[in-house]
Amino acid sequence: MTKFEGKVKEERTMSTIPVRGDTMMKMKVIGYWTSTTVVAGVLLVDGVMGLVHVHGRVMLVGKPLDEVIRRLGYPAYLLKILGVWKPLGAIALLVPRFPRLKEWAYAGTFFVYIMAAVSWAACGGGLGDLIGPLVFAMLTLASWALRPPSRTLGVILPAMAHA
Repeated sequence: MTKFEGKVKEERTMSTIPVRGDTMMKMKVIGYWTSTTVVAGVLLVDGVMGLVHVHGRVMLVGKPLDEVIRRLGYPAYLLKILGVWKPLGAIALLVPRFPRLKEWAYAGTFFVYIMAAVSWAACGGGLGDLIGPLVFAMLTLASWALRPPSRTLGVILPAMAHA
């Protein structure tokens, strides 16, 4: 503990650099909002693209969605189902309160990205096909791990909370 302008502040060590507790909290908040915004943005864009995809046309980048979904072995109506649920998940991640709904949104988002990677691997997709879903799965985990206490259901490991 050090004294700084009459206030006692806690210092933590991040690698070899001493960092004050409030700086760590700011970094955690920035990491949370950055990862959450990226994940929610991708969910929103993916969902809208799934709802308004036009047969044989490229909506933003890459191959047409119906061609991709067919290659992965899924029916075309799956785009509509995911097109409804992905934007709802994005909204759930961004709005305040509703911690149980957020837990479900995080779980669904993580499963969608992991299963996308598994689907690409199963149908012989290359490393380039796997990287995107895995990166977004990791961003989803980062957002979940960095969320503030007001957006959680409670402490997962009570013994670790007091450490």
